[in-house]
Amino acid sequence: MRVVFMGTPDFAVPTLSALLDSEYLVVGVVTQPDRPRGRGKSVTPSPIKALAMSHHIPICQPEKMKHPDFLSTLQGWQADLFVVAAFGRILPKTILDLPPRGCVNVHSSLLPKYRGAGPIQWALINGEAETGITTMLMDEGMDTGSILLQEAVAIEPDDTTLELTNRLAKIGGELLVKTLRLWEANKIPPSIQDPAEATMAPMLRKEDGVIAWDQPARTIYNRIRGLSPWPGAYTFCQQDRLSIWKAFPREDEDATAGENPGTIVQLGKHEIVVKTGEGFLVITELQMANRKRMTVTQFLAGYPLTLGMKLTDQPA
Repeated sequence: MRVVFMGTPDFAVPTLSALLDSEYLVVGVVTQPDRPRGRGKSVTPSPIKALAMSHHIPICQPEKMKHPDFLSTLQGWQADLFVVAAFGRILPKTILDLPPRGCVNVHSSLLPKYRGAGPIQWALINGEAETGITTMLMDEGMDTGSILLQEAVAIEPDDTTLELTNRLAKIGGELLVKTLRLWEANKIPPSIQDPAEATMAPMLRKEDGVIAWDQPARTIYNRIRGLSPWPGAYTFCQQDRLSIWKAFPREDEDATAGENPGTIVQLGKHEIVVKTGEGFLVITELQMANRKRMTVTQFLAGYPLTLGMKLTDQPA
């Protein structure tokens, strides 16, 4: 079976790798145009483009999905099926209708939960105990197509988006190849999603990282995990913006229970304890704007926090 693969970021790499190691022939790869990346903002190829180049696979990087030249390229590849994993673009009906065996998407949630661009992040932010991978037939909706296969994955208590993404990406590649073998043999009955059970996982914005200290410590901790590595959870100490990278909730009560949320109630050699709306957040790694990430020990050596100082969601 001839396959065209569409994907862009690191998450999609194990899926393309699994396809390349399988019996299926990848006749072309579609990925996003080269963009400025990293701190230096140098224009570099996507991870999927780099992998495709190393295997000498034809590559197409359309600016517009409905451009006649792009459609002509897809038709020329004569694929039986398209595979999509974290491509980052909506496929119009003209593309969805091209391959005779349809378009199969690898999605990082247990659909219909967490449709959209940020399923891994929102599963962590919402404190889910599990998530997973879904392979589905694509239609014109946002992750609304019929489900082919699913595999559940437990979320570990200290998982961040980066760690969970890496685990799910590997499983995604394995499940995709299993799906294609069953789909080619007509052994998967597609299962229609129940829209009543659907939840959304919209793309995150930088402002989603601000910490609301009146929320419970567990809720804040889950947001820190879900926003690592991007956009990062942050707060303000007077005029300074502080990113919080590592922390854990402490849900007991003590003599500082009457303090207002956001108040620094303990300063230790290795941790900063902040009152929240319910319990305490113990910070162990943080970062001042335009500085490197630091342990609390390193941070306090150059930034004189004091007991009773208030962390806020706006500069003071």
